[in-house]
Amino acid sequence: MRFYKQRKLFTHHKIVVIMKSGKVLLGIFGGLAAGALLGILLAPDKGENTRKKIIKRGEDYVDNAKVRLDEIVEGVNGKIQNLVQEATNLARRGKEKANSVKEEAIL
Repeated sequence: MRFYKQRKLFTHHKIVVIMKSGKVLLGIFGGLAAGALLGILLAPDKGENTRKKIIKRGEDYVDNAKVRLDEIVEGVNGKIQNLVQEATNLARRGKEKANSVKEEAIL
């Protein structure tokens, strides 16, 4: 029963990490859209100049989003590696405990 609870906790933790990353990405892309819209609406320049500025800002936003996404992916990968290591250790300890109980039962 204890292993089941720990496994359930492990699965829940992975879901929470993924959900938080999704919210961050949603915020980034929402900010990009809002910034582009405001740039168009509040532009005092000629249309051609405004379009060039919007393209430049859009490229900057995409570059920043890529950097942030890479950071998020690295963080999630690190957490996943830690969780896998914890699960491996838990499985190893469970096998050791099962073997010791088995040996005690034989004796």
